Amino acid sequence: MPADESPATCAAGRSRAAAAIGRAFSPSPLARPAHAGIALRGRPATGPHRPPAAPRGSARAARPPSRPPRGAAFRRAYERARRAWDRPLTAYYLILGAGLLITVLGLVMVYSASMIKALELSRPSTYFFRKQFLAAVIGAGLMLLACRMPLKLHRALAYPLLLATVFLMVLVQVPGIGMSVNGNQNWIYLGGPFQLQPSEFGKLALILWGADLIARKQEKRLLTQWKHMLVPLVPGAFLLLGLIMLGGDMGTAIILTAILFGLLWLAGAPTRLFAGVFGIAAAIAFLLIKTSPNRMSRLACMGVSEPTADGGCWQAVHGIYALASGGWFGSGLGASVEKWGQLPEPHTDFIFAITGEELGLAGTLSVLALFAALGYAGIRVAGRTEDPFVRYAAGGVTTWIMVQAVINIGAVLGLLPIAGVPLPLFSYGGSALLPTMFAVGLLIAFAREDPAAKAALAMRRPGVRWKTMRRRITKRPSGER
Repeated sequence: MPADESPATCAAGRSRAAAAIGRAFSPSPLARPAHAGIALRGRPATGPHRPPAAPRGSARAARPPSRPPRGAAFRRAYERARRAWDRPLTAYYLILGAGLLITVLGLVMVYSASMIKALELSRPSTYFFRKQFLAAVIGAGLMLLACRMPLKLHRALAYPLLLATVFLMVLVQVPGIGMSVNGNQNWIYLGGPFQLQPSEFGKLALILWGADLIARKQEKRLLTQWKHMLVPLVPGAFLLLGLIMLGGDMGTAIILTAILFGLLWLAGAPTRLFAGVFGIAAAIAFLLIKTSPNRMSRLACMGVSEPTADGGCWQAVHGIYALASGGWFGSGLGASVEKWGQLPEPHTDFIFAITGEELGLAGTLSVLALFAALGYAGIRVAGRTEDPFVRYAAGGVTTWIMVQAVINIGAVLGLLPIAGVPLPLFSYGGSALLPTMFAVGLLIAFAREDPAAKAALAMRRPGVRWKTMRRRITKRPSGER
């Protein structure tokens, strides 16, 4: 070290030399990648070499997808079902499918439940089934006719049908023409094995006539006055009820009263007016039941589990026995025990009990589900239409079928008194099947009249579909696949 240099000056010179050497051997900042500083800072002092860490964006993309929230699949399935349920043709298919399925299942159960009864009468085992099958074929023709007829023709048939029904119900009371069945004078003998019960057609006549009457008064804005609300609808209904009660058929009178109340309810009758008509009908019904020992005995059989000492409530109790012995899936088709003379009327009023015995709880719930689908579709048609006649007629038909089904099934279950009404579309009886199938055809026609349903049905025609496809192809560019 020279004599004129101090130790501090020498130390500063060595520091500058070390810094210059470090800059000479370090790589250029331009050649260093942007993430080199991050990688060097993250690199451990010792150990094997590790590749540089990936950017934050790529690490986030490499993460596994998050799981969907709980219940998402159920919500998607619910939304798909709701969209399918809200399609324009839902009511159309429900009415057509439920009506036909109930009728076909009813034919099967009529054959199974009536075999022993036919043999008791020295008839072939298929005697009642053949008659019911013939009525179902005629009823299918009536249903097809009803669903193809225009609404104007339905309204035009209201008054002729009402007059013809009243005339036939008067003939029932003429000696030599009318005949009595099970104590009720409500039948007309047609020759051979065929009979006709005009009161069954009275239900359809009241619905068509009442719907046309109320619709015309609504168009003229007359329903705000109580006299136009009641007259002549209530007197006409009471005329039919009087002719029915002359024959002693309390069950059919109850169904007709329910139809009248349904029409008044749909027409928007005031609560006081509705309650007044209901009170009068209830008082008349109480008087008719109180003065008839037969009706009082039926009322006393509600909820009983054992027949009385004199054999009373036999039918109600054995109907419960038939349902109780069916179990979950029944004893098998044709294997009923109660139809071997134990249960009266197994193929008519109490066919639901035989269904429960042979097909079990699964069979009875299936029948109930079909009736529920038919009732929902009828309410949907009545609620979505803008035509007042369609609203009243669809509501009347739905009231008729649902109330009659409830009364029949409630009597079999012991929850209601036995009214002697058949299960619609299911029980044996051509006089009940024909007007009911025509009424189902009415509901189908009403469902087809919906504008959205018309458009959907038009798109399903082969010609329209081909034209639509061809139009789409011509609009495509030539190079598009």
